[in-house]
Formats: sequence, structure tokens, C-alpha cells
Amino acid sequence: MSARWAPLMRQALEAAEGGRYGASPNPMVGAVLLSREGEVVSVGAHLRCGGPHAEVAALAQGAERAVGGTVVVTLEPCVPSPNKRTPPCVDAILAAGVSCVVIGTRDPNPAMNGRGVEALRSAGVEVIEGVEEEACRALNRRFFHWIATGRPYVTLKMAMTMDGKLAARGGRSRWITSEASRREGYAMREEHDALLVGINTVLTDDPRLVRHLGLNPDPHLTRVVLDTSLRTPDNGALLETDPEDVVVFCLEGAPVERRRELERRGVTIVEVGDDGRDRCDLRQVLRWLGTHEVSSVLVEGGGEVHWSFLKEGLAHRVQAFVAPLVLGGREATPSVGGPGFPSPQEAVKLRFVEVRCLEGDLVLSAEVEGV
Repeated sequence: MSARWAPLMRQALEAAEGGRYGASPNPMVGAVLLSREGEVVSVGAHLRCGGPHAEVAALAQGAERAVGGTVVVTLEPCVPSPNKRTPPCVDAILAAGVSCVVIGTRDPNPAMNGRGVEALRSAGVEVIEGVEEEACRALNRRFFHWIATGRPYVTLKMAMTMDGKLAARGGRSRWITSEASRREGYAMREEHDALLVGINTVLTDDPRLVRHLGLNPDPHLTRVVLDTSLRTPDNGALLETDPEDVVVFCLEGAPVERRRELERRGVTIVEVGDDGRDRCDLRQVLRWLGTHEVSSVLVEGGGEVHWSFLKEGLAHRVQAFVAPLVLGGREATPSVGGPGFPSPQEAVKLRFVEVRCLEGDLVLSAEVEGV
């Protein structure tokens, strides 16, 4: 049975990719509508948060041929919920007269899980589950993690030399990687809900940290700074554009006047506990972000921040753009700082998922094992 539907589910998965830059914090979902005779009528995807869901989009294109037909969808159709931004998909499917729904995986949200399947079956609709389930779950690994833990999925992004340096001694880093690598790095910002850096990056690079490729229909990006004592300048590039999108995490006892100055600019200041090393407790940081609909965070370092996420077991993926350069130097900035692990056996273990060339650079994608 599954083999029959697998090619159509893969088509739905391909359609779901259309929401990579706009669906979050909702999941990416794709749907294929078949007529009663089994012909593909239309394909839909959830392209942006607040926009039509995939099933609704597919039905809107082929409503006249939906009666007695089939919907193949990557994620369980949703049911009524007070938190939903759009009408429930189960109602749209039933109203269209669809007789069969093929589902890749159930929605992990406790408010939804299984309710869509039950509602369809109670109404007499045949439901087939688990087609290409692993691929459907992998598509939305960030969403699944956020729902399961309440914390966002964390990706560390590094642009470094072959010997693992983010910058030369003195801090110069422009430009280590190629223009193509930098553009792909910017594209990663477009598919994440938040971008996180440490205060040293802000003070050294004076970055804007914005979306500017136009891939995401929402130009706003939550920009997060870990700044224990509120050294973030109120006249820097970071606050030139949409300062209300900036969240600065500090420790209790940070200077009150600095807090007032930043808040006057529109910045959100959040106090968190000490991690025991005079740094912001990253678990508290991630919990706060998770409760504010941040399902994914892109961490752009520097090295000390990367170390903290890896040491605490809070990073899920590492994306490294490696340039064919060797900087050397004890004072050059390493891609991962900190004291380091005492032995290879205690190091963070990764699993490579992709290795490719990009305009002379290497792009390495790896998942962190055991998190």
C-alpha cells in the first residue's frame, strides 16, 4: 500500500520546500490532490505563516474534482484550535467531499496529535498513515524539536579557514569565504526565526544582522545578543534598523541606566541566571525564545558562543563554510573557543550529512549526535 503512495508523497515533500523561508514557526507542509480517477489535479504548499495551509491551497485549485478524490499530505491535517491563525484543514477536506487522505506523519503538537486522523475517520474518510514518514519528519525536524522541548532548534554557522579560524589576529575576517558562501549564509538567516551572536561579535564587527535577500516574505528577524553586562552600543549598526526586533540577554545586576537607554531605543532586555561561569544561562535563553514562537535559532558565534552551545549539548546542527586558506596564529580567533574537551573521547560527536564544493569553498553540514 505504501509503495503506491510514496511517489505522490515525495511530490508533496518537494512542494513543502516552498515554505522553507516563510512557514515558520509553522511546519512546512505540502499536499497533492487526486481526482476520483487517481489523476493529479493540483499541488499546494503552506508558503507563509498566516497563509493558506497546503491542503486548502490544493483544494482551492481543484475543488471541482475533489469529490471522491484523495489528498496526499506530508503532515496530519489540523483541527479547530484557539491558537490557529487559519481555518482548520479537516473542515475544508470534509466540505470538499474527499474520500481518502494519505498522511506522512502525525502532527506532534499535543493539541493536534491524532485529532485530525480521528475527525476524518469519524466522518467516514479513509485515512492511510506513515507514508514516507521518516522523510516527512526530517523535513520539519526544527518544528518537531520545538514542540517536543519548548526550546528552538539550534544551528551553528561558521565561516572559517581550513585551519579553523574565524578571524585573523586583530579580528579581521572580511572576507574569508567566497561571495557564494556568504550568500548561502545569508540565505540561512532567511529560514530561521532568530539570529544569535555574542557581545564580542557586536563590538568587533558592528553588524546589522538583518535579512536582505528577500527570500522570506517577513523581513523581520529576531536578533539576539548575549550581553552579560549590557555593553551593546545604542548607536551601532545593530539598532539602525528595527531595534524592536533586538533581544538582549543579560545577567541580573546589569547597569540599570544602560538598560533604560536600550529600552528607550525599543530593545527588549531579558535578565537570565548565571551559568556558573559568569555567562548567560543558555537554557534559560532558549526557553524564553521558545515561548515567544522562535522555533529555530541560527548562531553566528563567535568562537566562545559556539563553545558554550556545544559544551552544554544545546546545538543540533553545524554548518561550516571552509575556505582554502590557512591563517595560523595563536591569537587568531578559533571557530570554537573555550577550554576545549580533555580528550577525543569526550568531544562532541557529529554525523556528516552533506559535503560539497561551492565556488572554491567546502560546505560541511553535520548533525550533532545524542541531542
